[in-house]
Amino acid sequence: MPFFPLTAFVATLTEGLFGYPKRLYSAIRHPVMWQGALISMLERRLNRPTFSRRKRIATGALATGILTEVPVGLATLVARSLRHSPIACGLLASSCLAQRSLHEHVEAVAQALEDRGLSEGRQAVSMIVGRDTSALDEAAICRATIETLAENFSDGIVAPAFWCALGGLPGAVFYKAVNTADSMIGHRNERYEAFGKTAARLDDLINLPASRLSAFWIIAAAFFTGQDWKTAFRTIRRDARHHRSPNAGWPEAAMAGALGLSIGGPRLYNGTLANVRWIGEGRQEATPADIRRALELYRAACVVQSGALLALSFHLHWHRKNKSLNQKLH
Repeated sequence: MPFFPLTAFVATLTEGLFGYPKRLYSAIRHPVMWQGALISMLERRLNRPTFSRRKRIATGALATGILTEVPVGLATLVARSLRHSPIACGLLASSCLAQRSLHEHVEAVAQALEDRGLSEGRQAVSMIVGRDTSALDEAAICRATIETLAENFSDGIVAPAFWCALGGLPGAVFYKAVNTADSMIGHRNERYEAFGKTAARLDDLINLPASRLSAFWIIAAAFFTGQDWKTAFRTIRRDARHHRSPNAGWPEAAMAGALGLSIGGPRLYNGTLANVRWIGEGRQEATPADIRRALELYRAACVVQSGALLALSFHLHWHRKNKSLNQKLH
């Protein structure tokens, strides 16, 4: 079975250094927007209020299948035409990651709190979280930001890199298609609960290995940067399984433990109080300085992941080279 760690390395390096080019965005927008347009069209046609719950689950499963098969089929044709070139496919797969944009959005919250105060901090954090931010104090804003950074490190960076390493450009596109579908229709409300069920369950499944791996990268980054990697490991063992998501608890627990914080806790969604458990055994009074510490840890974790992909690439290269040499000798 072929693996593509070099393609994933090129993708992470390219996106980390350059992000998604603004000129390219102006010309063709972002591939996620193309997927979003397809999702919206299918949802309008297939998610009708007159359908029974069972039928909406079935039509949602059909929509999810279309949403994955169409982009993956196109990506497979492109990858084959490029002979699965690690550089060319990696450059294209870089659009499936969000290292740079995540860093910019999280840093913007810290900058807003430091320079312009609480109201601007609430506005900045509202761009990256789904909860009600109108009544958050500074500590709650900082905790929400750090939680989002940890969760999106798994969903937006580790998972697409993992699936890219497994399946090349089609693997990265497959993950991004499912993740985008979940973000748009995988909600627990009257409109989407049935229709988005398949997308939500599939997203949970394909994020499972990456969530565990992201926690490991954070622990390794904590070790290399002098943060508390031992508490990070202990917090994962104690708190990760208590998260409402089967995956988000792992990177969040690792981040909380490494930084000596408690994150999570009760919050408002659409005016309804959600009694979310606390993660971590540290202080709850997070500050903008803690956001910057989290960003330092995040950058280190991204470097650890890229280093691991590069090391795996070299290992596979030498393994194939030695195997070929042995075959010639025998």
